[in-house]
Amino acid sequence: MSPAARPLPHVERLDASRVADFARLHCAANGAEWCQCVAWWTETWEGWGERSAEENAALRSELFANGEHDGYLAYLGAEPSGWCQVGPRDRLAKLMRQFAPEPDAGTWAITCFFIPPQHRRMGLASFLLEGVLVDLRRRGVKRVEAYPRATFESVEDAWTGPRDIFERAGFLELRAVGRGLVMVKEWP
Repeated sequence: MSPAARPLPHVERLDASRVADFARLHCAANGAEWCQCVAWWTETWEGWGERSAEENAALRSELFANGEHDGYLAYLGAEPSGWCQVGPRDRLAKLMRQFAPEPDAGTWAITCFFIPPQHRRMGLASFLLEGVLVDLRRRGVKRVEAYPRATFESVEDAWTGPRDIFERAGFLELRAVGRGLVMVKEWP
């Protein structure tokens, strides 16, 4: 499809009415059926790689059943074409252990991106991040953190978001933790 014929993107907050779109995006055809964006919801990284797609899907279903609609979807027309996991930071025990921040119930976290291969290299992750930040600010969020890797060797390493999109969006680097960075954006 030529860029001129491509539908315009838009960003929507995930809610119960969009769960089917989350599933359409996180499917085998897009190479995303295994994770279901539950990595930060498990207790530890130990055994993470041995979990089955069914275990991850069950955890995702449990999160939805508990009202945890933790992110945003990017659409090209009516097609779900990108995902960004976002929510209050301190609810993720594994993230709190890994990055060891001071607890702050007002800080939100951007923890994951997924753009299917057919929609990559179109600027969709940057567009999605921009939409997320507009909505968070509108909702009164004053501080948001992100955790990109300092460097990555493949697109699969960029699941927490590429560093450069956060820099372009005005995030500042706080510190390095292992292979990752803690970056922050604050509003008055």
